[in-house]
Amino acid sequence: MKVRFSARALAEAKRIKTWWRRNRRAAPHPFEQELKAALARIRATPDRGIAYQPGRFEVPVRRALLPRSRHHVYYAAEQRVAVVLSVWGAQQGQDPLL
Repeated sequence: MKVRFSARALAEAKRIKTWWRRNRRAAPHPFEQELKAALARIRATPDRGIAYQPGRFEVPVRRALLPRSRHHVYYAAEQRVAVVLSVWGAQQGQDPLL
């Protein structure tokens, strides 16, 4: 399965990556490592993610947790393509606008 990013999700991932590099100098790469691992899991088993607000969306939306960096990857998978809709901080106290 191919994984693609929406423009919004790509901008979010770049912003988070930059933040980690600037603010976590002792360990600047956990976010990138976790994101790569999550994308590999999505490619291999897209149905493995946790269903996010079932029935609300035309295509089921799922999320994968990045435990160390405390972010979620929200994505929709259909046939041979998974689209990352958002990369969102789990600690933000609100859901992303999808």
